[in-house]
Amino acid sequence: MTAPLDPRVALLLDKIACTELVHRLARGIDRCDADLVRAVFHPDATDDHGMYQGTAADFVPWVMEVLAGMRRTQHVIGNVLIEVDGDKAKGEAYFIAHHHIPGPDGAGDNFMVAAGRYLDRFERRDGEWRISHRHAVYDWSTIAPSTDMWDRAAMPGYPFGERGHADPSYPHFTGA
Repeated sequence: MTAPLDPRVALLLDKIACTELVHRLARGIDRCDADLVRAVFHPDATDDHGMYQGTAADFVPWVMEVLAGMRRTQHVIGNVLIEVDGDKAKGEAYFIAHHHIPGPDGAGDNFMVAAGRYLDRFERRDGEWRISHRHAVYDWSTIAPSTDMWDRAAMPGYPFGERGHADPSYPHFTGA
């Protein structure tokens, strides 16, 4: 027979599980991995990103289409606060989202940064935590011409990040 967990340890494990969902969602967005994004949400979850409000299931193809218009993105997650109440939790996670986007009419690229917070509701169902609702709140943004100095085509020895499973992180985690 297994001894019950110390309640403080159980609370810590719940907070870590919820925090990891926030990180996995950011990774899924930046890698344009629709399956990973879908996996962090409960099947009946909802999402409110301002310009998109609806089911998480419909959010996934919507956001993948938005991302297709960008060259690359990187979401940096900062302060994460999780408050657990039984099988439900609420979270606030600060983000800074970097977007490398084509300029208007193909006239040079732009670098747009948006910062804000994700207000998430989590639920544990059948022993598994997932997001039941995400609400993105925007605090500030800026845009400027891109100054990315890396000519990726002329630097074959450099391991650059990729979208999808071609990214070096996928074989890193699978051991391939």
